[in-house]
Amino acid sequence: MHSEKQSPVKYYVGIDVGTASVRAALVDERGTVVAHADQPIHIWEPRPDHYEQSSADIWAACCSVTKKVACGVDAGQIRGLGFDATCSLVVVDKQFRPLAVNCEGQNHRNVIMWMDHRAASQVERINATQHRVLSYVGGVMSVEMQPPKLLWLKENLRELCWEKAGCFFDLPDFLSWKATGVTARSLCTVVCKWTYTSDGGWDDSFWKMIGLEDLVMDKYEKIGNHVLSPGEPVGKGLTPEAAKDLGLPEGIAVAASLIDAHAGGLGVIGADVKGHNLPCENQPITSRVAVICGTSSCHMGV
Repeated sequence: MHSEKQSPVKYYVGIDVGTASVRAALVDERGTVVAHADQPIHIWEPRPDHYEQSSADIWAACCSVTKKVACGVDAGQIRGLGFDATCSLVVVDKQFRPLAVNCEGQNHRNVIMWMDHRAASQVERINATQHRVLSYVGGVMSVEMQPPKLLWLKENLRELCWEKAGCFFDLPDFLSWKATGVTARSLCTVVCKWTYTSDGGWDDSFWKMIGLEDLVMDKYEKIGNHVLSPGEPVGKGLTPEAAKDLGLPEGIAVAASLIDAHAGGLGVIGADVKGHNLPCENQPITSRVAVICGTSSCHMGV
């Protein structure tokens, strides 16, 4: 009998950083979840409405769960990985070392969490401008978005943080940088939480109007002037250092990241629903709504 030689199964790693834990899944080329793991991450609440995390703690958890899910397969069959995460703000200095976002100067606490509400007065002032970019975020900006947090840092930690900062990352983009050494940002993060637009890019007049004109003068180096569509390959893949940390082969593809709820929306709205007798089976994906639940809940649609 003639038998065809089967090609090795290809695998992919998805890493999801939530509010209180990091999860990883190993998925085969058919979309079957082969293995999964999770690990808690630390949250600091130094005062009311202030919530902070550590990018080093988060990265260590990413490495731990990735090694757990990948240990049962040949590493050479893992072809790529991607990150999604909460839309928290990560601050690093000019040497890409963690930089404190707190008055105590605790550099390991360098992440202002998505649910942090310290910038309440800053977001009120931003919304009072009625600038045209606000129309892209529902007419008013949330205190959980990044511009008010940046303004808070400039007004409250100018010497300790703002003047020393080298980069401000959305957490999903920080993870892509950590994996590849490339500071490119995802279109998902900068549009949804930073006021970037796909056709016009950054609006200089907005940043000048709210008092963050130094970002414009810096040609947006600190918040991102290289933007990729979600899923595009970032740089040349995993760096040798990141590959060692994650227990994966050097150079495998890393996809431009997504905000966690948007990754959930992609998975649910784009799911194959054939054969389940669902009303949406023969309808376009624009007719679907996904509810993504976690520490907060989002309704996602296309």
